[in-house]
Amino acid sequence: MGQKKKVILIGPVYPYKGGIAHNTSLLYRTLVPKYDVTLISYKMQYPRFLFKKEQKDFSSDLFRIEDARFLIHTANPFNIVRVAGQIRSMHPDLVILQWWHPYFAPCYRILTGILGKRIPKLVICHNVFPHERFPMDRFLTRLVLKQGDYFIVFSQSDGQDLLQVRPDARYRRNPLPIFNVFRQKNMTKEEARARLGEKTETKLLLFFGFVREYKGLKHLLRAMPQIRERLNDVKLLAVGAFGEDREEYMELIRAGRVGDCVEIVDSYVPDGEVEKYFAASDLVVLPYESATQSGIVQIAYAFGKPVIATNVGGLPDVVTAGKTGYVVEPRRPELLAEAAVDFFEGNRQAEMGENVRREAWRFDWDRMREQIEDLLGWSE
Repeated sequence: MGQKKKVILIGPVYPYKGGIAHNTSLLYRTLVPKYDVTLISYKMQYPRFLFKKEQKDFSSDLFRIEDARFLIHTANPFNIVRVAGQIRSMHPDLVILQWWHPYFAPCYRILTGILGKRIPKLVICHNVFPHERFPMDRFLTRLVLKQGDYFIVFSQSDGQDLLQVRPDARYRRNPLPIFNVFRQKNMTKEEARARLGEKTETKLLLFFGFVREYKGLKHLLRAMPQIRERLNDVKLLAVGAFGEDREEYMELIRAGRVGDCVEIVDSYVPDGEVEKYFAASDLVVLPYESATQSGIVQIAYAFGKPVIATNVGGLPDVVTAGKTGYVVEPRRPELLAEAAVDFFEGNRQAEMGENVRREAWRFDWDRMREQIEDLLGWSE
């Protein structure tokens, strides 16, 4: 057996929060059985004046990589030059960069420039352009992506965006793989609801994740009066840290008179606490106004939960309408309500849950690895 190819994987990882840190960890675990993988993360990810909330979570180590190396200070060019030199000295066969926001453009441009053209670079694009656009984001994105040799995107829309800045891009489109690591205790729905203080018979909707304008929670709150009018004993759990606009959401709850069937959990949920919310729910709702893809669908699928998603970005790529969930047009509360009512009145939980399990192969991590190998010409 020949010597393993050497891969450098660059991105956030535990104790950093968020789906991309989770993705980095799971990608590392997928690659390391076949390749000599070194994971390099950040000693400083975002400056505090840009990201004022706590960036790390030490409460659960589900995603810990013991030998991760925290080397890169993203705002210190001298540090970046030094780390790039260290990577070059390792003589890697491939460097993988996690890309999701133009903030990283100066850091990655310096890094890739020093690595040079001889070291192949694969850019995994969680978003080609950021969810919330700003001046110069296209310029900064092009600055980095023109340095890449290969690309992975998770949605058709991101593939189109990639070709806008790299018409000659060599890439593969692969659905975001499933996030199955959160299922630690194999809680039943009844056990999870007991922990949350929810009744077994309640029809439970779940909105999960950081609350941002583009995620469309306001539309779901506007749908709740219609949902409650048609369904008995229904409840929405909206779980995730709100920003400074929290009062706008509370006003929608008051205006719709749905305070008795909407519960707000305004906090970041540690990794070890995620399971109870998904295990307890019947249906996960992503009422996004815009998106490229979302790890929330993949977490829901890991728990066998169908979803309601909007027809934006890559969400229709991973939700099979009528089978694993519903796809509705964005900014249409009445369509969210119709989907929720159809799900419960049609008793679709068992059927759709089984369909979710049957489609799990589409989101397997080994499939992701095979796509990378095929793109690089490393297939056996």
